[in-house]
Amino acid sequence: MMNHDHNQSDNDDEEGGTSTVIKNKVELPKKYKVLLHNDDYTTMEFVIFILQGVFHKTIEESEKIMMEVHRTGIGLCGIYTFEIAESKSKKVERLAKEHSHPLMCSIEPE
Repeated sequence: MMNHDHNQSDNDDEEGGTSTVIKNKVELPKKYKVLLHNDDYTTMEFVIFILQGVFHKTIEESEKIMMEVHRTGIGLCGIYTFEIAESKSKKVERLAKEHSHPLMCSIEPE
């Protein structure tokens, strides 16, 4: 009888799923990249304004990202949870429209 209780205890340990519980607690939300896209009309100054105002980049970081957008056609502004990425993207597009710039901003999974 004592052996049976010991086996039962072993089974409880195996089925306890402690690693599953820990995994669920540590699993982080998926992150999304926020990207700016180059166009022929948006000024470099406005892109820097967006990077500093919306993404809180320094002037040096802003100039580096702006040049990447200019040279390669796309630039990474930051990586955020979906809600924050979506909010920043919408803010960029709203500000661009208010200032008559066709600047496009998109999000994609990391």
